[in-house]
Amino acid sequence: MTPETIFWRRVDQPGHEAGRLLSLGSGWQLAGTAVFSDEGNPCSLEYLIECDPAWRTVSARVTGWVGPHAVDLSVVADAARRWQLNGRECRAVAGCLDIDLAFSPSTNLLPIRRLTLRPGEAAEIRAAWLRFPELVLEPLDQVYRRIDQSTYRYESGGGAFVAMLRTNAAGFVTSYPGLWEAVDSRPAA
Repeated sequence: MTPETIFWRRVDQPGHEAGRLLSLGSGWQLAGTAVFSDEGNPCSLEYLIECDPAWRTVSARVTGWVGPHAVDLSVVADAARRWQLNGRECRAVAGCLDIDLAFSPSTNLLPIRRLTLRPGEAAEIRAAWLRFPELVLEPLDQVYRRIDQSTYRYESGGGAFVAMLRTNAAGFVTSYPGLWEAVDSRPAA
């Protein structure tokens, strides 16, 4: 598979992000860099997420900085779906299949690819949400309902947040109303 790439711009505040999806043969790799401002603090965060062939998150690494604070996080999920953040068990997210990076639109791709919903179908999931700016793992209940070939109704927090997500053929979100818009997305040459 040719790597898929995407470039987003933040709509609600200054920022951009570039993402890349690559087939490893033994699974998938999602990588990217987000550069944005949060409450006046410049932020630069790189992430590398590895998934098994069924799109279940196996590991994630987030490095960079938020304002003056360095960030170096390692997340691991074992086969029994026990999660660790920097070597410490996170029991609250046990059983979760997906990581969700609160600062990025890229991780919506993971359940979208894993669930393979048909138009009209919906699924409830619980993600291991890396909350921002606290950078702690918490469970986040989510519902994905596929509307048509490229549109999903996304809901989290028991309906506290709802958005209509537009996606491309790879599963990357191209429109996340009020938050992110794709500037460019195409397969690598």
